[in-house]
Amino acid sequence: MDLFRGTSVGHSAGRIVNQDTASAAEIFTGAVKDYGIGTVVGTTTFGKGIVQSLMGLGDGSALQLTTAYYYTPNGVNIHKKGIEPDVTVEADEGLTGDSEYTDEQDNQLQEAIRILQNKEVI
Repeated sequence: MDLFRGTSVGHSAGRIVNQDTASAAEIFTGAVKDYGIGTVVGTTTFGKGIVQSLMGLGDGSALQLTTAYYYTPNGVNIHKKGIEPDVTVEADEGLTGDSEYTDEQDNQLQEAIRILQNKEVI
């Protein structure tokens, strides 16, 4: 079902992603790109496009099975590929992991804000 096709909310979306963006967050990012409702800024996402389930066996071991695949609304399988951003912006050194920094120091956030303020949908 195409809930968003042809629907305009009157605003563009900015989506900031990186190598740790995975699973459902990647599918949301894919929807932003597929529907053209915003600009994705950052670096390529993780590429986790599968669901896996463990099945316990009688001897105490287990079998891990892939039980589903994630696809973007346009049917793109992102597994082991990730999603490329519209605008690639590597985080400045020191702005990753557990480091603390302000919004003003966050170069990826600042680029997304600049794009939205200029109404650039890429």
